[in-house]
Amino acid sequence: MSKLDKKFTAIIVMGVSGCGKSTVGRLLADRLGWPFIESDDYHSAEDIQKMANGIPLTDEDRWPWLNRLHDLMVGFSTQGQPVVLACSALKQSYRNLLAQGLKNILFVYLKGDYDLIFERMSNRRHYMQAGMLRSQFDALEEPLNALVMEINEPPMKIVENILHHLGTR
Repeated sequence: MSKLDKKFTAIIVMGVSGCGKSTVGRLLADRLGWPFIESDDYHSAEDIQKMANGIPLTDEDRWPWLNRLHDLMVGFSTQGQPVVLACSALKQSYRNLLAQGLKNILFVYLKGDYDLIFERMSNRRHYMQAGMLRSQFDALEEPLNALVMEINEPPMKIVENILHHLGTR
């Protein structure tokens, strides 16, 4: 068990769609030897269909999804197992729900500009289409208490920067 295993319950890699949450989150989890939760795997079929049809999710759509993610993290925490979660967590209220009752959560905000992320999204296959990116930026409330990582570096370099900040490599 590393000192980070004792220090954190979870590291939540957050940001708008297309910023690299899943890639960075998986790489970070692999480096730490922690389980990885991909939040996209927990959207309802209805929510996926809405997004695939270009309809942004509402808060009402997101609450059940966020509750499922929170419950997963609580389950890991109960077992004494820290976890890495990739989740947009766009609003402070969403982050509050995810962290509720859990100690020592670190949010890592993958920050990038609209044009760079739009270009990335245009070149990938995902139900969340590039045309919906504006709704993500419109909903985004940048976190005040997160480790901010600019996304203009390759994913592995971002992971190295996160680990350096955490005092491990």
